[in-house]
Amino acid sequence: MGIRQARTYTVAERQQAVEVTNRLGPVAASLELGIPKGTLSCWAFLARHGAELVGGPSAASLGVGPVAEAAQPAAGATVETAPAPAPKPAPKPAAAEPAATPETKPSTVAKIYTPSQRAQILEYAEKHGPAATSKKFQVSRFSIRDWKRKTAAAAAGGNAPAPTTGPDTNPAAERERRVLHEWRAHPGLGPSQVRNQLRRAGYKVSVHSCRVVMEAHGYVTPTIRREAADDTYEATRPNALWHLDFLHRHVHTQKVYVLLLIDDYSRFIVGAALWDGERVGAVIETFEASVTRHGRPEKAMSDGGSAFYAWKGIGQFTRLLEELEIDQLIAQRPQSNGKLENLNANIQKELFNVEKFFDLGEAQRRLRAWVSFYNFRRTHHALGGLLVPADRYFGRADEVLAQLEAGHGVDAGNLTGEPAPVGERLLDLFRVTSRAGQLEIWLMGQRLLAAPNSGPNAK
Repeated sequence: MGIRQARTYTVAERQQAVEVTNRLGPVAASLELGIPKGTLSCWAFLARHGAELVGGPSAASLGVGPVAEAAQPAAGATVETAPAPAPKPAPKPAAAEPAATPETKPSTVAKIYTPSQRAQILEYAEKHGPAATSKKFQVSRFSIRDWKRKTAAAAAGGNAPAPTTGPDTNPAAERERRVLHEWRAHPGLGPSQVRNQLRRAGYKVSVHSCRVVMEAHGYVTPTIRREAADDTYEATRPNALWHLDFLHRHVHTQKVYVLLLIDDYSRFIVGAALWDGERVGAVIETFEASVTRHGRPEKAMSDGGSAFYAWKGIGQFTRLLEELEIDQLIAQRPQSNGKLENLNANIQKELFNVEKFFDLGEAQRRLRAWVSFYNFRRTHHALGGLLVPADRYFGRADEVLAQLEAGHGVDAGNLTGEPAPVGERLLDLFRVTSRAGQLEIWLMGQRLLAAPNSGPNAK
C-alpha cells in the first residue's frame, strides 16, 4: 500500500471552506467539500476568534479535493498563465514576528446570563435550532440543551427552579462584588482559597474567574517553591497526635515567639499564644491550657528545641507528658512536622505580613481572632477544599458536606463554633463498660481495669 499524502490548503481555500461551514454547518460542509468535519470546525473556531488561517501549498496545485476540481479549467477553454513570481527572500530571524504566548492574550471570565437572557436564548433556539442560536448569542450548545432540560424538569414539578426564573440582576457585577469582598476581608487568601470560601457560603464561582477579578484589582500571583513529599501521613482520629512549634516574628522592634499547637487529623489549632522567648514554662502553660480545653492527646510531636526536649537528662515538658501518659515524638526532619510548618507559612502570609500592630496587646488579640477564623471559617485544601478544621475535629464533616451538596451555605445551618461552651460540656469522669463480656473501668479517661482480650493483638 502506498503512503497517503496529507492534503494542504491555501489561506483562500480555508476561508472559502469556513464560509461554507458557517452557512451549512460542519457536517453538511464536510460532505460537500470532502474535508473532515473536525478540520472545518477547527478553522471556523479560529476564524471566529480572529486567528490567522495559515495555509501550506495549494491543494489545487496538488490536484486533490473539490476545491482543486473547481479550480481546474473547463475542456477547450483558453487559460492565460501569468509568469511565476520571483521567489521572495526568506525573512531574517530578527525581523520575524514573535509567536503569541498565553501571557499576551487578554484573560476573560466566564460569561453569566440573566434569567431573561436565558429565556430569550431558549425562545430563539426553539425557532432556529441550537447551532444557529449558539452562533448568534455566543453561547455553547451544551448550555442551551442544559437550560432546556432544567426548564422542562421544573415545568414537570421538579424541586430545582427553572434557569429562566429569579431576580434579573447583573450577575457579573455580583460575582465581582463577592470575590472582592472576600479577598479584601482576608488579603492573604489566594484565588483558590477565595473560591472555596464562596463555595462554602453557597455561591459557585471558578478559580479562574476569581483570579481574573483579583488580578484586575492588584493581585500578584506569588512565586511558590514546592517540594514533593515522599512520606506523608495523617492521624486517624482527633487528639491522636498534636504538633508543637515556635514561630519567630517581630512586632516593630520587639522579637516575639508564637507558640502553635495543631491537631494532626483535623488541622485544628488547639492552642496558640504569644511569648517573649522560647521558654519551657511557656510551653507547659500553653499545653496544659489546651489539654484542659480540648482533652488529652495520645502523642505530641515537636522539634528538638530546648523548650521541648532535653538531650541530657529529662526535661520539664517531657516529665509533664509522662505524667499525662502522652508519648513524646521528636521530629528529626522539618518534613516530619510539615503540617505545622505549613501553618506557620499561612499565619505569616495571612496575618503578620498584612497586619500592622500598635503594640503586643493588639498582636495578641489579632492572633486570637485569626485562630478563630482559621478553625471555624477558613476552608482547608488538605480537607477537600470545603471543610474547615472544626468540621473534622468535632465530627460534623458529613453534615456540612450534605448541606453543601444540597446547595445551601454552611452558615444557614448554624454549624459554626464549638458544639457547646467549655463550661457547659458534660465530662465523662467515671465509666464502666463491657467489652466482649469482660468488665472495663475508666476514670477520667484512664483505663483502670482492662478486659483480657482488649489489647491491640486481640482477635
